[in-house]
Amino acid sequence: MANKADEQTTISNCSSAVIDPNSGFCSTTKIFHSLRPKAPLPPQTTPLSVTHYILSHLQHSPPPPSTPALLDAAAGLRVLYPEFTRRVQSLAFSLQSQLGLSHGDCAFILSPNSLHVPVLYLSLFSLGVIVSPSNPASSIPDLSLQIRICKPAVAFATSATAHKIPNTLRLGTVLLDSAEFESMMTSPTAAQPRRVQVSQSDTATILYSSGTTGRVKGVALTHRNWISTLAGVYAVRSAATASPQASAALCTVPFFHVYGIAFCLRVLAVGDTLASISGRFDLEAMMRAIELFRITHVAWAPPVAVAVAKRGDGNETGGYDLSSLQVIACGGAPLAKSVIDKLKKRLPNVQVAQGYGLTETTARVFGAVGPEETRVEGANGKLMPNIEAKIVEAASETGIGLPPLMQGEIWIRGPCIMKGYVGDEEATAAALDSEGWLKTGDLCYIDNDGYLFFVDRIKELIKYKAYQVAPAELEHLLQSHPDIVDAAVIPYPDEEAGQVPMAFVVRSSGSFVDESQVKDFIAKQVAPYKKIRGVAFINSIPKSAQGKVMRKELIKLALSKL
Repeated sequence: MANKADEQTTISNCSSAVIDPNSGFCSTTKIFHSLRPKAPLPPQTTPLSVTHYILSHLQHSPPPPSTPALLDAAAGLRVLYPEFTRRVQSLAFSLQSQLGLSHGDCAFILSPNSLHVPVLYLSLFSLGVIVSPSNPASSIPDLSLQIRICKPAVAFATSATAHKIPNTLRLGTVLLDSAEFESMMTSPTAAQPRRVQVSQSDTATILYSSGTTGRVKGVALTHRNWISTLAGVYAVRSAATASPQASAALCTVPFFHVYGIAFCLRVLAVGDTLASISGRFDLEAMMRAIELFRITHVAWAPPVAVAVAKRGDGNETGGYDLSSLQVIACGGAPLAKSVIDKLKKRLPNVQVAQGYGLTETTARVFGAVGPEETRVEGANGKLMPNIEAKIVEAASETGIGLPPLMQGEIWIRGPCIMKGYVGDEEATAAALDSEGWLKTGDLCYIDNDGYLFFVDRIKELIKYKAYQVAPAELEHLLQSHPDIVDAAVIPYPDEEAGQVPMAFVVRSSGSFVDESQVKDFIAKQVAPYKKIRGVAFINSIPKSAQGKVMRKELIKLALSKL
Protein backbone atom coordinates (compact mmCIF):
# COMPACT_ATOMS: atom_id res chain seq x y z
CA MET A 1 0.00 0.00 0.00
CA ALA A 2 1.55 3.30 -1.08
CA ASN A 3 0.71 6.37 0.97
CA LYS A 4 -0.71 9.49 -0.64
CA ALA A 5 1.45 12.00 1.21
CA ASP A 6 3.16 13.63 -1.78
CA GLU A 7 -0.05 14.14 -3.73
CA GLN A 8 -2.16 15.10 -0.74
CA THR A 9 0.10 17.83 0.59
CA THR A 10 -1.00 20.03 -2.32
CA ILE A 11 -4.68 19.61 -1.40
CA SER A 12 -4.47 21.34 1.96
CA ASN A 13 -2.54 24.40 0.81
CA CYS A 14 -4.04 27.43 2.54
CA SER A 15 -3.66 30.98 1.35
CA SER A 16 -1.05 32.80 3.36
CA ALA A 17 -3.81 35.08 4.63
CA VAL A 18 -5.32 32.32 6.77
CA ILE A 19 -2.10 30.66 7.99
CA ASP A 20 -1.04 32.09 11.31
CA PRO A 21 2.51 33.41 10.87
CA ASN A 22 3.52 32.27 14.38
CA SER A 23 1.92 28.84 14.79
CA GLY A 24 1.45 27.82 11.15
CA PHE A 25 -2.21 26.97 11.92
CA CYS A 26 -4.68 27.32 9.07
CA SER A 27 -8.05 28.41 10.43
CA THR A 28 -9.82 27.05 7.34
CA THR A 29 -8.43 23.50 7.17
CA LYS A 30 -7.44 23.23 10.90
CA ILE A 31 -4.01 22.02 9.78
CA PHE A 32 -0.62 23.16 11.07
CA HIS A 33 1.88 23.96 8.31
CA SER A 34 5.65 24.14 8.48
CA LEU A 35 6.91 27.73 8.46
CA ARG A 36 10.41 26.65 7.52
CA PRO A 37 11.67 27.08 3.94
CA LYS A 38 10.14 24.57 1.56
CA ALA A 39 12.50 21.72 0.70
CA PRO A 40 12.68 21.05 -3.06
CA LEU A 41 12.22 17.38 -3.91
CA PRO A 42 13.23 15.60 -7.12
CA PRO A 43 10.34 14.59 -9.41
CA GLN A 44 8.78 11.37 -8.11
CA THR A 45 9.15 9.62 -11.46
CA THR A 46 12.94 10.15 -11.55
CA PRO A 47 14.76 6.90 -10.68
CA LEU A 48 16.89 7.75 -7.65
CA SER A 49 18.23 5.89 -4.64
CA VAL A 50 18.97 7.66 -1.38
CA THR A 51 22.65 6.79 -1.94
CA HIS A 52 22.82 8.55 -5.30
CA TYR A 53 20.91 11.51 -3.82
CA ILE A 54 23.56 11.87 -1.10
CA LEU A 55 26.56 11.30 -3.38
CA SER A 56 25.30 13.79 -5.96
CA HIS A 57 25.09 16.46 -3.25
CA LEU A 58 28.60 15.61 -2.06
CA GLN A 59 29.87 15.94 -5.64
CA HIS A 60 28.17 19.32 -5.96
CA SER A 61 29.46 20.59 -2.59
CA PRO A 62 32.42 18.37 -1.75
CA PRO A 63 33.98 18.54 1.71
CA PRO A 64 37.77 19.05 1.78
CA PRO A 65 39.47 15.73 0.86
CA SER A 66 41.13 15.64 4.28
CA THR A 67 37.73 15.53 6.03
CA PRO A 68 36.99 12.19 7.71
CA ALA A 69 33.63 10.78 6.68
CA LEU A 70 33.78 8.09 9.37
CA LEU A 71 35.59 7.96 12.69
CA ASP A 72 35.83 5.07 15.12
CA ALA A 73 36.28 7.08 18.31
CA ALA A 74 37.30 4.02 20.33
CA ALA A 75 40.07 2.83 18.00
CA GLY A 76 40.96 6.22 16.50
CA LEU A 77 40.42 4.92 12.95
CA ARG A 78 39.38 7.38 10.22
CA VAL A 79 37.98 6.97 6.73
CA LEU A 80 38.33 10.14 4.63
CA TYR A 81 35.58 11.14 2.19
CA PRO A 82 37.35 10.08 -1.04
CA GLU A 83 38.04 6.65 0.49
CA PHE A 84 34.48 6.46 1.87
CA THR A 85 32.88 6.91 -1.56
CA ARG A 86 35.34 4.38 -3.04
CA ARG A 87 34.36 1.86 -0.35
CA VAL A 88 30.66 2.34 -1.05
CA GLN A 89 31.19 1.72 -4.77
CA SER A 90 33.63 -1.16 -4.26
CA LEU A 91 31.34 -2.93 -1.83
CA ALA A 92 28.33 -2.43 -4.12
CA PHE A 93 30.31 -4.00 -7.00
CA SER A 94 31.34 -6.97 -4.81
CA LEU A 95 27.83 -7.52 -3.45
CA GLN A 96 26.48 -7.49 -6.98
CA SER A 97 29.17 -9.49 -8.79
CA GLN A 98 30.43 -11.89 -6.10
CA LEU A 99 27.45 -12.36 -3.81
CA GLY A 100 24.76 -12.04 -6.47
CA LEU A 101 22.56 -9.53 -4.67
CA SER A 102 20.01 -7.85 -6.93
CA HIS A 103 17.28 -5.23 -6.91
CA GLY A 104 14.40 -6.14 -4.58
CA ASP A 105 16.42 -8.53 -2.39
CA CYS A 106 16.45 -7.89 1.34
CA ALA A 107 19.51 -7.91 3.62
CA PHE A 108 19.08 -8.59 7.34
CA ILE A 109 21.76 -6.85 9.42
CA LEU A 110 22.71 -7.79 12.98
CA SER A 111 25.63 -5.69 14.17
CA PRO A 112 26.60 -3.10 16.74
CA ASN A 113 27.69 0.32 15.48
CA SER A 114 30.91 0.22 13.47
CA LEU A 115 32.66 1.93 10.56
CA HIS A 116 31.38 -0.81 8.27
CA VAL A 117 27.65 -0.29 8.83
CA PRO A 118 27.17 3.11 7.06
CA VAL A 119 29.22 1.87 4.09
CA LEU A 120 27.10 -1.28 3.94
CA TYR A 121 23.82 0.66 4.11
CA LEU A 122 24.72 3.01 1.27
CA SER A 123 26.07 0.18 -0.89
CA LEU A 124 22.87 -1.81 -0.46
CA PHE A 125 20.64 1.21 -1.09
CA SER A 126 22.49 1.91 -4.36
CA LEU A 127 21.64 -1.59 -5.59
CA GLY A 128 17.97 -1.35 -4.64
CA VAL A 129 18.49 -3.95 -1.91
CA ILE A 130 16.25 -3.49 1.14
CA VAL A 131 18.11 -2.85 4.40
CA SER A 132 16.55 -4.48 7.46
CA PRO A 133 18.68 -4.02 10.59
CA SER A 134 17.87 -5.37 14.04
CA ASN A 135 19.07 -5.15 17.61
CA PRO A 136 22.03 -7.53 18.09
CA ALA A 137 20.88 -8.08 21.69
CA SER A 138 17.53 -9.50 20.54
CA SER A 139 16.60 -13.08 21.34
CA ILE A 140 16.58 -15.76 18.66
CA PRO A 141 12.74 -16.09 18.75
CA ASP A 142 12.37 -12.30 18.26
CA LEU A 143 14.85 -12.33 15.38
CA SER A 144 13.11 -15.31 13.79
CA LEU A 145 9.86 -13.36 13.72
CA GLN A 146 11.55 -10.36 12.10
CA ILE A 147 13.22 -12.59 9.52
CA ARG A 148 9.81 -14.07 8.65
CA ILE A 149 8.54 -10.51 8.08
CA CYS A 150 11.37 -9.22 5.86
CA LYS A 151 12.26 -12.51 4.08
CA PRO A 152 15.97 -11.73 3.57
CA ALA A 153 18.18 -13.27 0.90
CA VAL A 154 21.30 -12.63 2.97
CA ALA A 155 22.37 -11.60 6.45
CA PHE A 156 25.28 -9.43 7.56
CA ALA A 157 26.39 -10.15 11.12
CA THR A 158 29.49 -10.27 13.30
CA SER A 159 31.34 -13.20 14.84
CA ALA A 160 29.44 -12.49 18.07
CA THR A 161 25.94 -12.37 16.52
CA ALA A 162 26.08 -14.80 13.57
CA HIS A 163 24.88 -17.77 15.66
CA LYS A 164 21.47 -16.08 15.93
CA ILE A 165 20.93 -16.16 12.15
CA PRO A 166 19.31 -19.28 10.64
CA ASN A 167 21.40 -21.15 8.06
CA THR A 168 18.49 -21.27 5.59
CA LEU A 169 19.06 -17.90 3.88
CA ARG A 170 19.60 -18.17 0.11
CA LEU A 171 22.92 -16.30 0.10
CA GLY A 172 24.01 -17.19 3.62
CA THR A 173 25.58 -14.90 6.22
CA VAL A 174 28.49 -12.51 5.67
CA LEU A 175 30.65 -11.56 8.66
CA LEU A 176 31.34 -7.83 8.88
CA ASP A 177 34.45 -8.43 10.99
CA SER A 178 36.01 -10.85 8.51
CA ALA A 179 38.92 -10.37 6.11
CA GLU A 180 36.55 -11.34 3.29
CA PHE A 181 34.25 -8.38 3.97
CA GLU A 182 37.19 -6.00 4.34
CA SER A 183 38.47 -7.04 0.93
CA MET A 184 35.01 -6.53 -0.59
CA MET A 185 35.11 -2.90 0.60
CA THR A 186 38.70 -2.11 -0.23
CA SER A 187 39.21 -4.00 -3.47
CA PRO A 188 41.66 -2.08 -5.70
CA THR A 189 39.56 -2.79 -8.79
CA ALA A 190 38.20 0.29 -10.55
CA ALA A 191 35.12 -1.59 -11.73
CA GLN A 192 31.83 0.18 -11.07
CA PRO A 193 28.69 -1.71 -10.02
CA ARG A 194 26.13 -2.16 -12.78
CA ARG A 195 23.73 0.81 -12.46
CA VAL A 196 20.38 -0.29 -11.10
CA GLN A 197 17.13 1.54 -11.80
CA VAL A 198 15.92 2.26 -8.26
CA SER A 199 12.50 3.89 -8.09
CA GLN A 200 11.96 6.38 -5.30
CA SER A 201 8.84 4.40 -4.36
CA ASP A 202 10.93 1.24 -3.80
CA THR A 203 11.29 0.11 -0.22
CA ALA A 204 14.69 1.14 1.18
CA THR A 205 14.41 -0.08 4.77
CA ILE A 206 12.26 -2.39 6.86
CA LEU A 207 12.53 -1.38 10.51
CA TYR A 208 10.72 -2.92 13.44
CA SER A 209 8.16 -1.28 15.66
CA SER A 210 5.82 -2.81 18.20
CA GLY A 211 4.08 0.42 19.25
CA THR A 212 1.74 -0.18 22.15
CA THR A 213 0.22 -3.41 20.83
CA GLY A 214 3.21 -5.59 21.60
CA ARG A 215 2.91 -7.18 18.13
CA VAL A 216 6.05 -6.62 16.05
CA LYS A 217 5.45 -4.83 12.75
CA GLY A 218 7.84 -4.25 9.88
CA VAL A 219 7.77 -0.58 8.86
CA ALA A 220 8.50 -0.14 5.14
CA LEU A 221 10.23 3.16 4.39
CA THR A 222 10.95 4.11 0.78
CA HIS A 223 13.87 5.87 -0.86
CA ARG A 224 11.47 8.81 -1.31
CA ASN A 225 10.85 8.86 2.46
CA TRP A 226 14.57 9.07 3.21
CA ILE A 227 15.23 11.58 0.41
CA SER A 228 12.49 13.87 1.72
CA THR A 229 14.02 13.78 5.21
CA LEU A 230 17.44 14.74 3.84
CA ALA A 231 15.90 17.44 1.62
CA GLY A 232 14.55 19.00 4.81
CA VAL A 233 18.07 18.99 6.29
CA TYR A 234 19.44 20.76 3.19
CA ALA A 235 16.63 23.35 3.32
CA VAL A 236 17.17 24.18 6.99
CA ARG A 237 20.93 24.32 6.50
CA SER A 238 20.59 26.64 3.47
CA ALA A 239 18.36 28.99 5.45
CA ALA A 240 20.87 29.35 8.30
CA THR A 241 22.08 32.93 8.72
CA ALA A 242 25.66 31.83 9.43
CA SER A 243 27.69 29.67 7.06
CA PRO A 244 27.69 26.07 8.32
CA GLN A 245 30.96 25.07 9.94
CA ALA A 246 32.50 21.61 9.59
CA SER A 247 31.25 19.42 12.41
CA ALA A 248 32.21 16.17 14.07
CA ALA A 249 29.05 14.37 15.19
CA LEU A 250 29.17 11.43 17.60
CA CYS A 251 26.28 9.00 17.28
CA THR A 252 25.75 6.87 20.38
CA VAL A 253 22.31 5.80 19.12
CA PRO A 254 22.17 2.34 17.51
CA PHE A 255 22.40 2.28 13.73
CA PHE A 256 19.59 -0.30 13.66
CA HIS A 257 17.11 2.30 14.97
CA VAL A 258 15.41 4.90 12.75
CA TYR A 259 16.93 7.69 14.85
CA GLY A 260 20.43 6.27 14.39
CA ILE A 261 20.02 5.73 10.65
CA ALA A 262 18.58 9.22 10.16
CA PHE A 263 21.41 10.83 12.15
CA CYS A 264 23.99 8.81 10.22
CA LEU A 265 22.60 9.81 6.81
CA ARG A 266 22.13 13.47 7.82
CA VAL A 267 25.75 13.82 8.91
CA LEU A 268 27.17 12.16 5.79
CA ALA A 269 24.80 14.00 3.46
CA VAL A 270 26.24 17.40 4.46
CA GLY A 271 29.88 16.28 4.42
CA ASP A 272 30.47 16.28 8.18
CA THR A 273 32.32 13.61 10.18
CA LEU A 274 30.25 10.73 11.57
CA ALA A 275 31.90 9.38 14.72
CA SER A 276 30.79 6.23 16.52
CA ILE A 277 32.09 4.02 19.31
CA SER A 278 32.40 0.38 18.34
CA GLY A 279 31.37 -2.24 20.87
CA ARG A 280 29.35 -1.80 24.03
CA PHE A 281 28.46 1.77 25.02
CA ASP A 282 30.63 3.21 27.78
CA LEU A 283 30.02 6.64 29.33
CA GLU A 284 33.70 7.28 30.07
CA ALA A 285 34.71 6.30 26.53
CA MET A 286 32.15 8.73 25.16
CA MET A 287 33.44 11.61 27.32
CA ARG A 288 37.02 10.84 26.29
CA ALA A 289 35.98 10.80 22.62
CA ILE A 290 34.29 14.21 22.87
CA GLU A 291 37.46 15.66 24.39
CA LEU A 292 39.98 13.91 22.13
CA PHE A 293 38.23 14.43 18.78
CA ARG A 294 36.66 17.82 19.56
CA ILE A 295 33.18 16.53 18.94
CA THR A 296 30.66 19.32 18.22
CA HIS A 297 27.37 17.41 18.03
CA VAL A 298 26.15 14.28 19.81
CA ALA A 299 23.08 12.10 19.34
CA TRP A 300 21.89 10.59 22.61
CA ALA A 301 19.00 8.43 23.69
CA PRO A 302 17.43 9.62 26.99
CA PRO A 303 19.28 7.09 29.21
CA VAL A 304 22.61 8.60 28.11
CA ALA A 305 21.37 12.13 28.77
CA VAL A 306 20.18 11.07 32.24
CA ALA A 307 23.52 9.40 33.00
CA VAL A 308 25.47 12.53 32.02
CA ALA A 309 23.09 14.84 33.89
CA LYS A 310 23.30 12.84 37.10
CA ARG A 311 27.02 12.13 36.91
CA GLY A 312 28.55 13.33 40.20
CA ASP A 313 26.98 15.94 42.43
CA GLY A 314 28.36 19.23 41.14
CA ASN A 315 28.36 20.80 37.70
CA GLU A 316 31.66 19.23 36.75
CA THR A 317 32.16 16.97 33.75
CA GLY A 318 34.49 14.53 35.42
CA GLY A 319 37.68 16.31 34.39
CA TYR A 320 36.95 15.99 30.66
CA ASP A 321 37.18 19.01 28.39
CA LEU A 322 33.79 19.14 26.65
CA SER A 323 34.15 22.75 25.48
CA SER A 324 33.92 21.73 21.79
CA LEU A 325 30.36 20.47 22.27
CA GLN A 326 27.70 22.70 20.66
CA VAL A 327 24.55 20.60 20.31
CA ILE A 328 23.06 17.62 22.15
CA ALA A 329 20.37 16.01 20.00
CA CYS A 330 18.05 13.81 22.01
CA GLY A 331 15.19 11.68 20.71
CA GLY A 332 13.42 8.36 21.19
CA ALA A 333 11.56 9.48 24.33
CA PRO A 334 10.97 12.83 26.08
CA LEU A 335 13.55 14.22 28.47
CA ALA A 336 12.41 15.33 31.92
CA LYS A 337 12.76 19.04 32.66
CA SER A 338 15.01 18.21 35.64
CA VAL A 339 17.41 16.34 33.31
CA ILE A 340 17.51 19.24 30.83
CA ASP A 341 18.16 21.71 33.67
CA LYS A 342 21.08 19.62 34.95
CA LEU A 343 22.55 19.28 31.46
CA LYS A 344 22.36 23.03 30.93
CA LYS A 345 23.96 23.64 34.33
CA ARG A 346 26.87 21.34 33.51
CA LEU A 347 27.16 22.49 29.89
CA PRO A 348 25.81 26.05 29.82
CA ASN A 349 26.91 26.82 26.26
CA VAL A 350 25.39 23.71 24.72
CA GLN A 351 22.03 23.58 22.94
CA VAL A 352 19.82 20.68 24.05
CA ALA A 353 17.78 19.95 20.91
CA GLN A 354 14.80 17.66 21.33
CA GLY A 355 12.75 16.38 18.44
CA TYR A 356 9.67 14.30 17.76
CA GLY A 357 9.29 11.51 15.27
CA LEU A 358 8.43 7.86 14.83
CA THR A 359 9.76 4.97 12.80
CA GLU A 360 6.65 5.46 10.64
CA THR A 361 7.60 9.12 9.93
CA THR A 362 11.22 8.34 8.94
CA ALA A 363 12.38 9.84 12.25
CA ARG A 364 12.18 13.57 13.01
CA VAL A 365 9.15 15.61 11.89
CA PHE A 366 9.38 18.25 14.65
CA GLY A 367 12.77 19.54 15.75
CA ALA A 368 14.42 22.33 17.70
CA VAL A 369 16.90 24.11 15.44
CA GLY A 370 19.23 26.82 16.73
CA PRO A 371 19.66 28.61 20.05
CA GLU A 372 16.25 30.29 20.09
CA GLU A 373 14.22 27.11 19.56
CA THR A 374 16.28 25.02 21.99
CA ARG A 375 15.62 27.55 24.76
CA VAL A 376 11.88 26.76 24.86
CA GLU A 377 11.40 24.53 27.91
CA GLY A 378 9.71 21.18 27.39
CA ALA A 379 9.18 21.68 23.66
CA ASN A 380 10.05 19.24 20.89
CA GLY A 381 10.66 21.97 18.35
CA LYS A 382 8.71 23.06 15.29
CA LEU A 383 7.51 21.33 12.13
CA MET A 384 10.26 20.43 9.69
CA PRO A 385 9.98 21.37 5.99
CA ASN A 386 7.25 19.82 3.81
CA ILE A 387 5.40 18.38 6.84
CA GLU A 388 1.82 19.01 7.96
CA ALA A 389 0.27 18.14 11.31
CA LYS A 390 -3.07 18.33 13.00
CA ILE A 391 -4.27 17.76 16.53
CA VAL A 392 -7.40 15.63 16.58
CA GLU A 393 -9.68 14.94 19.52
CA ALA A 394 -8.52 11.63 20.97
CA ALA A 395 -10.65 8.63 19.87
CA SER A 396 -12.46 10.84 17.36
CA GLU A 397 -13.21 9.37 13.95
CA THR A 398 -13.93 12.73 12.31
CA GLY A 399 -10.31 13.78 11.81
CA ILE A 400 -11.25 17.42 12.40
CA GLY A 401 -8.31 19.43 13.69
CA LEU A 402 -8.14 21.38 16.95
CA PRO A 403 -6.63 24.87 17.35
CA PRO A 404 -3.37 25.72 19.17
CA LEU A 405 -3.08 24.84 22.89
CA MET A 406 -5.73 22.09 22.64
CA GLN A 407 -4.58 18.57 23.52
CA GLY A 408 -5.36 15.69 21.21
CA GLU A 409 -3.85 12.94 19.09
CA ILE A 410 -1.27 14.27 16.65
CA TRP A 411 -1.62 13.22 13.01
CA ILE A 412 1.24 13.73 10.54
CA ARG A 413 1.26 13.98 6.75
CA GLY A 414 4.05 14.48 4.24
CA PRO A 415 6.49 12.71 1.92
CA CYS A 416 8.26 11.13 4.92
CA ILE A 417 5.30 8.93 5.90
CA MET A 418 5.88 5.18 5.61
CA LYS A 419 4.71 3.02 2.75
CA GLY A 420 2.99 0.74 5.27
CA TYR A 421 3.49 -2.27 7.51
CA VAL A 422 4.96 -5.24 5.63
CA GLY A 423 2.36 -7.96 5.07
CA ASP A 424 -0.13 -6.33 7.45
CA GLU A 425 -2.83 -4.50 5.52
CA GLU A 426 -5.10 -4.32 8.58
CA ALA A 427 -2.50 -2.51 10.69
CA THR A 428 -1.62 -0.23 7.76
CA ALA A 429 -5.26 0.73 7.22
CA ALA A 430 -5.65 1.45 10.93
CA ALA A 431 -2.62 3.77 10.97
CA LEU A 432 -3.03 5.59 7.62
CA ASP A 433 -6.25 7.22 6.47
CA SER A 434 -7.33 7.73 2.85
CA GLU A 435 -5.81 11.24 2.74
CA GLY A 436 -2.34 10.10 3.82
CA TRP A 437 -2.56 11.12 7.49
CA LEU A 438 -0.62 8.95 9.94
CA LYS A 439 -2.43 8.52 13.26
CA THR A 440 0.42 8.48 15.74
CA GLY A 441 -1.38 7.46 18.95
CA ASP A 442 0.47 10.27 20.79
CA LEU A 443 -1.28 12.88 22.94
CA CYS A 444 0.24 16.31 22.21
CA TYR A 445 -0.51 19.98 21.73
CA ILE A 446 1.01 22.76 19.64
CA ASP A 447 1.31 26.22 21.17
CA ASN A 448 0.72 29.64 19.62
CA ASP A 449 4.32 29.77 18.38
CA GLY A 450 4.19 26.39 16.63
CA TYR A 451 6.13 24.43 19.27
CA LEU A 452 5.09 20.82 19.88
CA PHE A 453 4.62 19.54 23.43
CA PHE A 454 4.38 15.78 23.96
CA VAL A 455 2.05 14.64 26.76
CA ASP A 456 2.01 10.82 26.54
CA ARG A 457 1.02 7.79 24.53
CA ILE A 458 -2.78 7.71 24.44
CA LYS A 459 -2.86 3.97 25.16
CA GLU A 460 -0.62 4.46 28.20
CA LEU A 461 -2.85 7.03 29.90
CA ILE A 462 -4.03 5.84 33.30
CA LYS A 463 -7.85 5.86 33.59
CA TYR A 464 -8.50 7.02 37.18
CA LYS A 465 -12.29 7.24 37.66
CA ALA A 466 -13.39 9.84 35.07
CA TYR A 467 -9.90 11.30 34.72
CA GLN A 468 -6.89 10.55 32.55
CA VAL A 469 -3.43 10.65 34.09
CA ALA A 470 -0.27 10.89 31.95
CA PRO A 471 2.51 8.64 33.33
CA ALA A 472 5.19 10.83 31.70
CA GLU A 473 4.13 13.87 33.75
CA LEU A 474 4.51 11.97 37.02
CA GLU A 475 7.79 10.39 35.89
CA HIS A 476 9.30 13.81 35.17
CA LEU A 477 8.33 15.00 38.65
CA LEU A 478 9.75 11.88 40.29
CA GLN A 479 13.03 12.26 38.39
CA SER A 480 13.41 15.76 39.80
CA HIS A 481 13.67 14.36 43.36
CA PRO A 482 17.32 14.49 44.50
CA ASP A 483 17.14 10.96 45.97
CA ILE A 484 15.63 9.35 42.86
CA VAL A 485 17.83 8.23 39.94
CA ASP A 486 15.02 7.01 37.70
CA ALA A 487 11.31 6.22 37.85
CA ALA A 488 8.42 4.82 35.84
CA VAL A 489 4.67 5.00 36.43
CA ILE A 490 2.15 2.34 35.44
CA PRO A 491 -1.61 1.75 35.80
CA TYR A 492 -2.45 -0.54 38.73
CA PRO A 493 -5.91 -2.16 38.89
CA ASP A 494 -8.26 -0.78 41.54
CA GLU A 495 -11.81 -1.98 42.22
CA GLU A 496 -13.20 1.47 42.93
CA ALA A 497 -11.18 3.74 40.62
CA GLY A 498 -10.52 1.30 37.77
CA GLN A 499 -6.81 2.18 37.68
CA VAL A 500 -4.48 4.10 39.98
CA PRO A 501 -0.96 5.43 39.33
CA MET A 502 1.79 3.19 40.73
CA ALA A 503 5.46 4.20 40.69
CA PHE A 504 8.56 2.06 40.29
CA VAL A 505 11.47 4.01 41.75
CA VAL A 506 15.26 3.64 41.57
CA ARG A 507 16.88 5.21 44.64
CA SER A 508 20.17 7.07 44.33
CA SER A 509 23.18 5.46 46.01
CA GLY A 510 22.96 5.75 49.81
CA SER A 511 19.39 7.06 49.74
CA PHE A 512 16.75 5.81 52.19
CA VAL A 513 13.78 7.66 50.72
CA ASP A 514 10.64 5.64 51.51
CA GLU A 515 7.18 5.16 50.03
CA SER A 516 5.42 7.83 52.09
CA GLN A 517 8.07 10.43 51.22
CA VAL A 518 7.71 9.65 47.51
CA LYS A 519 3.92 9.91 47.70
CA ASP A 520 4.07 13.20 49.62
CA PHE A 521 6.59 14.67 47.17
CA ILE A 522 4.16 14.11 44.28
CA ALA A 523 0.98 14.98 46.21
CA LYS A 524 2.27 18.49 46.88
CA GLN A 525 2.66 19.16 43.14
CA VAL A 526 -0.37 17.60 41.43
CA ALA A 527 -4.16 17.51 41.49
CA PRO A 528 -5.65 14.89 43.85
CA TYR A 529 -6.56 12.46 41.03
CA LYS A 530 -2.92 12.36 39.86
CA LYS A 531 -1.49 11.25 43.22
CA ILE A 532 0.80 8.21 43.33
CA ARG A 533 -1.13 5.45 45.13
CA GLY A 534 1.61 2.83 45.33
CA VAL A 535 5.42 2.73 45.23
CA ALA A 536 7.81 -0.15 44.58
CA PHE A 537 11.60 0.20 44.72
CA ILE A 538 13.63 -1.47 41.98
CA ASN A 539 17.30 -1.63 40.90
CA SER A 540 16.72 -0.36 37.36
CA ILE A 541 13.86 0.60 35.03
CA PRO A 542 13.58 -1.72 32.00
CA LYS A 543 13.93 0.33 28.81
CA SER A 544 14.23 -0.28 25.10
CA ALA A 545 17.37 0.61 23.16
CA GLN A 546 15.89 4.02 22.32
CA GLY A 547 15.15 4.77 25.96
CA LYS A 548 11.42 4.07 26.11
CA VAL A 549 10.10 2.61 29.35
CA MET A 550 8.99 -1.01 28.88
CA ARG A 551 5.80 -0.62 30.90
CA LYS A 552 4.45 -4.04 30.00
CA GLU A 553 7.27 -5.67 31.96
CA LEU A 554 6.60 -3.45 34.97
CA ILE A 555 2.86 -4.15 34.82
CA LYS A 556 3.58 -7.89 34.82
CA LEU A 557 5.92 -7.42 37.79
CA ALA A 558 3.30 -5.41 39.69
CA LEU A 559 0.51 -7.90 38.99
CA SER A 560 2.70 -10.82 40.05
CA LYS A 561 2.80 -9.29 43.52
CA LEU A 562 -1.00 -9.02 43.82
